[in-house]
Amino acid sequence: MTELNQVNGSGSARPLRQNPVRSAVRFPMRLPLTIQTEIGVFRATTENVSANGLLFTCDHLPKLNSEIEFTITMPAAIMGSDNDVSIHCIGRIIRHEQDGAEKKAAVVIDEYFLRA
Repeated sequence: MTELNQVNGSGSARPLRQNPVRSAVRFPMRLPLTIQTEIGVFRATTENVSANGLLFTCDHLPKLNSEIEFTITMPAAIMGSDNDVSIHCIGRIIRHEQDGAEKKAAVVIDEYFLRA
């Protein structure tokens, strides 16, 4: 199934079409990430985010099934709050894919903690 990044006339993001196997709605968002892995720290950028996980691009993809940690800062406008919200997450790499030259990895979030 092809996923479409959709933006409505007001410029706000709409959810991506769901793959029937996945249960959470994904929202297209390009946010910077710093990923901590067992082999080092890497800079990445999210492609889409859901309540259960995210898809990111990175030059160096962690191994499948490896545990990673990252903190994602959700913009206040998206969260409906006065301030940005930082969420520290612990998750696992569940899929790799390549789109042209871009390397992507999907992460399932196992635990998360809100940071003030």
